[in-house]
Amino acid sequence: MPVVTYLLIHGGGSSGRFWDRVAPLLDGAALAVDLPGRNDKPGDVGLTTVEDEVASVLADVAAAGIDDPIVVVAHSSGALPVPGVVSGLRDGGRVVGRVVLNGALVPAEGARGLDCMKPHHREGLVWAVEDAKGRGEVIRMLGVPDDTESLRSAYGGDPLSDEDLAFAADPVRCVADGVHHYFQPVRWSQADGVPVTYVLNERDRPVSTAMQEEMAARVSSPDQIVRFPGGHCPAITDPAFLAAVITG
Repeated sequence: MPVVTYLLIHGGGSSGRFWDRVAPLLDGAALAVDLPGRNDKPGDVGLTTVEDEVASVLADVAAAGIDDPIVVVAHSSGALPVPGVVSGLRDGGRVVGRVVLNGALVPAEGARGLDCMKPHHREGLVWAVEDAKGRGEVIRMLGVPDDTESLRSAYGGDPLSDEDLAFAADPVRCVADGVHHYFQPVRWSQADGVPVTYVLNERDRPVSTAMQEEMAARVSSPDQIVRFPGGHCPAITDPAFLAAVITG
């Protein structure tokens, strides 16, 4: 079996530690990056752009000295920088063998992450950003909520077990975040030619199943769509399932 390195990109409100249960189950080295402003990574989550995220991921790959072919794995909004990352890796002479997306935001060509949200979430976010801008502020969301019980059913699927809830709510994973990156255009044409597997969560609460179907069709043929019969975070609730898809 060829040697590969798995590049793991977390989604919103999380960090590279999101992948702690998946990484040990992979059949190769794993680089789980922190996007800007997470844990010790420099950056202001309230102002971070998709371009900032791309640059950060590429810098982490360069610092790691990876020469193996790379499989890029992204969860939720962590998919927004993926096309730019793939393009940058290939421009740097690295081989990108495959992309695996899970519950991931895949806008139409040139559209934004904002356009992948449920309509009432999208409208509320636009209003909130404009309201904050009128006050000379930007939106920065806190990490661990005061009542962690609010996370138990937040992701859809079965409610999190006590163990899974503790894992999800750990402050190394449940971190501050912003919304600025949802407002930049994304162009998946940058990743043309790279096979994509889309893991579609059938009981996802944050990202509707219908929207996932639409987004998966933008990047995957029918045989590259894998259905997970649970909520938004199989990396937490069923890491063995997700690891098997990633390595498959």
